[in-house]
Amino acid sequence: MKKGYVTMPASIESFTKSNLTSDNSPVAHALSRRTSVRRETIIGWLFVLPALVMYAIFVLVPLVMSIRYSFYSWNGIGEMTWVGIKNYITVFKVPNLIGTIGNAFQLVLYFSIFPVGLGLLIASIIHRVAPGQFGEVTRTILFLPQIIPLVAAGIIWGWLLSLSGLVNEILNAIGLGAITRAWLGDFTWALPAVGFIGVWVLLGFCTVLLLTGINKIDPSLYESARIDGATWWEEFTSITVPLLKNEIGVCLTVTITNALAAFDIVYVSTAGGPGNSTAVPGIQIYILAFTQQRIGLASALAVLLMILVVIVVFPIQRLSKESTL
Repeated sequence: MKKGYVTMPASIESFTKSNLTSDNSPVAHALSRRTSVRRETIIGWLFVLPALVMYAIFVLVPLVMSIRYSFYSWNGIGEMTWVGIKNYITVFKVPNLIGTIGNAFQLVLYFSIFPVGLGLLIASIIHRVAPGQFGEVTRTILFLPQIIPLVAAGIIWGWLLSLSGLVNEILNAIGLGAITRAWLGDFTWALPAVGFIGVWVLLGFCTVLLLTGINKIDPSLYESARIDGATWWEEFTSITVPLLKNEIGVCLTVTITNALAAFDIVYVSTAGGPGNSTAVPGIQIYILAFTQQRIGLASALAVLLMILVVIVVFPIQRLSKESTL
C-alpha cells in the first residue's frame, strides 16, 4: 500500500461493484425507469403525431394564411396588394359588416343563455322527479336534435315556420291567427326565429351534460338539505348550481362559440335575410370571399371574429377552472 492512500478491502470492493452492476441495485433501477419513461414518451408522441400534423395542416396553416391575407387586397386569383390595416378599418366603418357582429351577440341570448338556463331547470327536475326509465327516455328525446345534421334542421324548421307551415296552422287552430306570419321572412322576427332553432338544437346537449354533472354530486348533500327543510329552489340555488360551475362553463363555451360562429343554420333557413336582419359574420365572410371575391376583407372579418370568440370564451374558461380548484 502506498503512503497517503487507503485501500478498500477486496470483499467490500467486490460487493460495491456487484451492487452497482446488479439489476436490483438502486442505480440500475433508476436508469431502467428513466429509459422506460423516455420510451413511453416517444411512443406517446408517435401516437399523437398524426393528429398534430392534421391539426397543423387544416387549422394552423389556414389561420396563419387568413391573418396574412387580411393585410392585402386580393380577389383570390390575381396579384395581392398590400393595404395594411385598411381591411380592419373597413369592417368597423361599414354598417352592414359591423352589424353582423351585433346580430351574432343577439344569437348568444338564444343559442347560449336560454339552452343553459332551461337545461339547468330541466336537468334538476329530471334528477329529482324522474331519475329512472322515464328520465332516460326524456334525455334521449331532448338529445335527438344533436344527431340531426344542422343543414337538415334548418330545412325542416324553414318548412315549419313558413307562412303555411305547421307553426302557423297550430296558431290558427287555437285562435291566434292574428299573430301568424312568415317567421323567417319577417324583418323583426327572423332573428328570434333563427334563435329558436338554436335553442331547439342545443337544449338537449346542455341538459344531458348538466344532468351528468348533477348525478356526480354527493346525494347526502341533498338529503341533508331536505332534512333541514330546504325547498327544491333552495337546493337548486345552494347546491346544484354552485357545484355545476365546471359543466356550466363547458356549456357556455360550446354554445357561445356556436352563436358567434353560426353559419349553417342561418344560411339554410334565411341566407342572412330578409335584408341583413339575420346576417352574421359567418354569412358575411362567405359572401365577401366567394361572391364578391374580396378575400382580404373576408379574412379581416374572420380574424376579428376569432379574436372576439377568444375574448368572450377565455374568461368563462378561467372562471370555471378556478371554481374547481
